[in-house]
Amino acid sequence: MTEKEKARAGQLYFPADPELFSECQAAKQLCFEINHLHPRSLETRDFLIRKLLGKVGASCYMEPPFYFDYGYNTIIGDHFYSNHNLTVLDCARVLIGDHVFIAPNVGIYTAAHPLDAQTRNSGMESAAPVTIEDNVWIGGSACILPGVTIGEGAVIGAGSVVANDIPPRVLAVGNPCRPVRPL
Repeated sequence: MTEKEKARAGQLYFPADPELFSECQAAKQLCFEINHLHPRSLETRDFLIRKLLGKVGASCYMEPPFYFDYGYNTIIGDHFYSNHNLTVLDCARVLIGDHVFIAPNVGIYTAAHPLDAQTRNSGMESAAPVTIEDNVWIGGSACILPGVTIGEGAVIGAGSVVANDIPPRVLAVGNPCRPVRPL
C-alpha cells in the first residue's frame, strides 16, 4: 500500500514520501501564484483555483491569501465564499457544500499527529476527513479539527474549536465548540 493510499484509508502514513511531498509542493506553488496575482486578475484566479482544487462549483470566491496542502482533496460546492487566510490541511478529503461562508483566519485541519512521542517523532501522521454541509457559516478564527462534520445550516461562532460533529441548524460556539441554541 502506498503512503497516499494509507493516508486515504485513515492509517498512519509518512507525509515526506516523495510522491506526497511532490504533490504538496505543487499545491503550495499554485497557492503562491494565486496569492500573488493582481487583485483584479479574477479570471486567472478562478482558473488557477479550479486547477488547484479537486472540484469547485459555480460562483466560488476566495480572498487571498489562502493555503492548501494538496488541493485535490478539497471539493467545494456552489456559491462559496472565504475571506482572507483560509488554511486547509487537506491530507484527507474536505467536502464543502453549497452556500458556505467562511470568515477570516479559519483553519480546516484533516491532519493529526500521534499522541505517542516516539511515533510522532518518526514523522508519521494520520488524517481524517472533514465535511461542511450546505448553508454553513463559519466565524473568524475558528478551527475545524480532523474527522468533524458540521451539519446543514449550522453557524459556528468566531474563535470556536470544532472538535466534534455539530448537528444541523444550530448556533455552536466555544472551545470545545458546542451547540447553544437552534436556528
